[in-house]
Amino acid sequence: MTQKETLASVISWLRQRHESVMEAERQALARLDAGDTPGYRTLMRQKAELLAAMSQDAKQVLADLPGEARFNFSLALENFSSSARTALQLDSVFYMSALLYPDDHVPGQPDNLALCVDRMERDGVLFATYQE
Repeated sequence: MTQKETLASVISWLRQRHESVMEAERQALARLDAGDTPGYRTLMRQKAELLAAMSQDAKQVLADLPGEARFNFSLALENFSSSARTALQLDSVFYMSALLYPDDHVPGQPDNLALCVDRMERDGVLFATYQE
């Protein structure tokens, strides 16, 4: 597989994971709107669990990236997973609901994971976790 194909595979996997996370969140919000607080809590936990497992689940997908790119992609994903694990440990549905969103997030704007994946796709193997 070429480096370009490997990168395309990684981005595709990340977009699928992102969509699964967003689907759990959409379903959770629908439950909340319907007054189903336990259902909301369950689906927010599912969202957090998907994010918490993301960095580990991505290891095989990232394996064929060059070393520095693999490290930078892994580090970015670990940041998302770490926050989700904290939310799960605290058992905080508020924290789970806020995962992926900055304090000043405006509804309809992309979340932090979507922005990160977009940057990964744009920058490719030159992606760096921290921009200057």
